Amino acid sequence: MLIGHQKQWQFLKKSFKLRRIPHGFLFQGQEGLGKKTFALEFIKLVNCRNNEISARPCQKCLSCQQIEKRTHPDFILVEPLKKDSNPPTTLPRQTRAPTIQISQIRDLGLRLSAKPYSASFKSTIIDQAHSMSPEAQSCFLKTLEEPKGKTILILITEYPERLLPTILSRVQKIKFYPVKKVEIRDYLISQGLSDKAAEELSLLSFGKPGRTLEFLLMPAKLENQKQKISDLIRICNSPLAFRFQYLKGLLLESKNLKEALEIWLRYFRNALIATINNQSFDGLRIDPERSRTGQQSTINQLGYSLSKLKNILQLIQNTIFYISATNVNPRLALEMLMLELSE
Repeated sequence: MLIGHQKQWQFLKKSFKLRRIPHGFLFQGQEGLGKKTFALEFIKLVNCRNNEISARPCQKCLSCQQIEKRTHPDFILVEPLKKDSNPPTTLPRQTRAPTIQISQIRDLGLRLSAKPYSASFKSTIIDQAHSMSPEAQSCFLKTLEEPKGKTILILITEYPERLLPTILSRVQKIKFYPVKKVEIRDYLISQGLSDKAAEELSLLSFGKPGRTLEFLLMPAKLENQKQKISDLIRICNSPLAFRFQYLKGLLLESKNLKEALEIWLRYFRNALIATINNQSFDGLRIDPERSRTGQQSTINQLGYSLSKLKNILQLIQNTIFYISATNVNPRLALEMLMLELSE
């Protein structure tokens, strides 16, 4: 199911209808926006056996079903290889970011050199394309420069700046942005949720349909997000020693570290918007009505100025990038963040 991003879908659909499909795409934007879902739907569309009726993949033919299950002989999904992590009883000294190795790209080139077995196109999705090693990127460039036959290559990334300029210059860039809350809410209501539940989920999804679906399938994740917001408010009101103690526990949960930081990022973005617009802010909602009645916002009670909020936001963004895409020591990056939260 596609939620939001209608302009992006119309562009892809038009390129298919006119038979002017670029051989290389770059889907860029934050994690959880639905980039991979859109890539899969587009590959289904161009290979669907019943798409002429509605200009959408039918989801029922053998081609659509095989692509959905990742078993289609002419569809290739390339993802980073996960490296062994530290035992959970020890603090991680360094984050080893998963990478896409040159061997994977060489194998991709060999598979793409063959003619399609049953589909109209040989199709590839390279997920987290920024994690390709420098050698892998150089190898992939050859495939991108000289595609064989009817080939579609879709790169998906949060960090396009980590790709070679020569790769960026040879792909059709499509940017994805957070989906409007009302679109997510309306979708949830159409799926049978109450207005209240849909409102809460659309608010807490931060414009990310993927996160909304996770909350529906795993309610524990929703409660975890609420707890992370409560924890953040608590540490903002606590002395430095408490913050560093909290940090130790956060590092032990290294698998959820990025998710926690993204929750913090959204919290402070909302706080920044509230401060700029002189509106009330309670940690989740921006409420103009409460501002007009003179109620003070939570963030103003914390005492963060506009410039302070900007600094915190920038530092959180940098920290997310470092722990996701580099081998930075996560403890050092988070300690700097805890210091910035001080007055």
